[in-house]
Amino acid sequence: MSAFEKVESRIASPKNKLSSNGVLREARPGLESLGFPVETGKKKAGKITVPVLFGRDGKPAKSFDADAYHESGRFVLEVEAGRAVLNNQFLKDLFQASLMVNVDYLAIAVRRVYETRHAVGRDFDTVVTFFEALQASRRLQLPLKGVLVLGY
Repeated sequence: MSAFEKVESRIASPKNKLSSNGVLREARPGLESLGFPVETGKKKAGKITVPVLFGRDGKPAKSFDADAYHESGRFVLEVEAGRAVLNNQFLKDLFQASLMVNVDYLAIAVRRVYETRHAVGRDFDTVVTFFEALQASRRLQLPLKGVLVLGY
């Protein structure tokens, strides 16, 4: 995705240690130029909410937040840093995108390398291998037409 390629030198791991919000902040101009509204803060006004379930009078009864969402492209984007693999956040992102109304495509941006004091993780490789196994097994059919994993 070109929005990430344009800022690669500022976000690439392990050289850069940005939080997911920091990575999203760097990619925001490129994402917005592609038509993605992007989360601007943790308060309600800054969030991007995507409905999951509708209730009375057609109002959303359940929604999930996304880092960026292209409504006409039916495309949701999540940016993860330290929690991507360590806390299985990429699986939560997959599950939530699978439930979102009018979402056909998911992109998850994860660190190529995640370093802690005790270990070095290859988060991008881990996430890609998981999705390859999921696709190859054909045991779980997802409602998404595509999943893109971006390594930074």
